[in-house]
Amino acid sequence: MKLLIYILLSFIYLANNQFNDYKNYNYELKALIDSLNIEASSIYLFVDKSDYKLSVMSDSVIIKEYPVVFGGNPTDDKLQQGDECTPEGSFKVITKYPHKSWTYFIWFDYPNNGSWKKHNKAKAEGKITQNAKIGGELGIHGVPEGFDSAINLKTNWTLGCISLKNKDIKEIYPIIRKEMLIFIQK
Repeated sequence: MKLLIYILLSFIYLANNQFNDYKNYNYELKALIDSLNIEASSIYLFVDKSDYKLSVMSDSVIIKEYPVVFGGNPTDDKLQQGDECTPEGSFKVITKYPHKSWTYFIWFDYPNNGSWKKHNKAKAEGKITQNAKIGGELGIHGVPEGFDSAINLKTNWTLGCISLKNKDIKEIYPIIRKEMLIFIQK
């Protein structure tokens, strides 16, 4: 019985403290931006696939970090449609909109010129087939209702998008603007 209680208390502790590695995670984003007197036009997103983090940044200052998950293959760079990889490189926001399944969707410009170069190079080197399609319509979004545990458990479930908890996508959504830069690295 004592062992069961210990395991339960350990689980509760880990559940409540698992996001301590994310800078300012327990503080409201808007309040942080206001308190630091940051211009909205200087804000961009930086995604680190190896650390499962999305950072809201201004210049080189991390304002706040969020836990995220990726496509079914979280380590490789996206080269083609269906590879379940999240692309790496520099992107810009095309648009944003409410989404019936994932709360909000922040659509970025994959494929862009850099993506096409990687795709064509992979074809030339025989890494992907000549008839492979590059794919598209990738973005940043929430999770299906009640599925926040996918983020907690680092379950990579998307087809190549970046996914946050619904409360987190709701928090960053208001600061997102067209042409905002998004940097994604391994």
